[in-house]
Amino acid sequence: MSWTPLGLPAFLFVITVVVFFHELGHFLVARACGVKVDIFSVGFGKEIFGFNDKTGTRWRLSWIPIGGYVKFAGDANAASLPDQKAAEAMAPAEREHVLFFKPLWQRALVAAAGPFANFVLAIILLTGLNMYTGHYALAPIVGTVVQGSAADVAGIKSGDRVTAIDGAKITEFEQLPQIITVSGGKTLVMDLVRDGNPLSLKVTPRTMKVRDPLGDMSTSVVIGVRPSTDKSAITFVKYGPGGAFVAAATKSWDICKTTILGLGQMIRGYASADQLRGPVGIAGMTKQVAEFGFLALLNLTAVLSVSIGLANLFPIPVLDGGHLLYYACEAVLGRPLGERAQDVGFRLGLVLVLGLVLLTTWNDLARLNLF
Repeated sequence: MSWTPLGLPAFLFVITVVVFFHELGHFLVARACGVKVDIFSVGFGKEIFGFNDKTGTRWRLSWIPIGGYVKFAGDANAASLPDQKAAEAMAPAEREHVLFFKPLWQRALVAAAGPFANFVLAIILLTGLNMYTGHYALAPIVGTVVQGSAADVAGIKSGDRVTAIDGAKITEFEQLPQIITVSGGKTLVMDLVRDGNPLSLKVTPRTMKVRDPLGDMSTSVVIGVRPSTDKSAITFVKYGPGGAFVAAATKSWDICKTTILGLGQMIRGYASADQLRGPVGIAGMTKQVAEFGFLALLNLTAVLSVSIGLANLFPIPVLDGGHLLYYACEAVLGRPLGERAQDVGFRLGLVLVLGLVLLTTWNDLARLNLF
């Protein structure tokens, strides 16, 4: 528990901000569509404290901080699974404020609003950070090559400047791991400039245990190069509002793209699932980042906001993407899925999510050398 004095407040801050804005997205769009909201909860479990607003919504903070929910009128549970029998027994005046009876497009907007709010939050935070701190760009120049590594075998040398990988233009060193780690170990064509002369080399990345920027060991696909730390390789970029926004949107998109590609590699067996972090891992990571200061914590908040927004769009019942999947089926069939089908999908989705929580928690504990 050595992380508790700093890590616990930092973790609660990050999770609360990300969850609050996610649920606020659902809440605002639902209210705009005339849906009555019974509960707005940050956290699960028993209520710590709360209050009722003038519309009858109960705003509450609950004991289990890793999550939250908005419960609409007519919902059977906190996962927004509709109580169809209760809804159908309602009077016409009550139905006007129940999500179940709203047009399909409005229900889809409400479901998508939570992830969308996460993306908006991330872009706002990253735009502000870009304008305030600027950005130190590290040139894609190889500083050192690990002896015996894939890069060493391929003939890459210190001082080489990487200009492209498989045709993708490279302008900063941080782009290299973004491409290499999701390559699945396939052979890549790297375009370089050495002593002013262009050349192309083929390099086959390898799966190795490496230490991430926070000092944790995990399995990753690498080629074995480190960036040049020469002052001439570092450029400071100062952003105006437009440039800061574009850079923020680009980073958010890169996080989504890298996450999807990385998951694809895990499913195909080309990457290890030990890279996934659960609540324990995120808490430890939050503590480490908080030691660098509040601005670093805001940057982590933005990154997690993108990740949570993306994860909620996966077509898994109990998540927002699951609701969107149901609505897509309804659009195709011309009617909602049956209550039994939705209930089975909900249970399967719950099992999948709980399984993922167990897997990531196991990874977190293994990373702490508790096994």
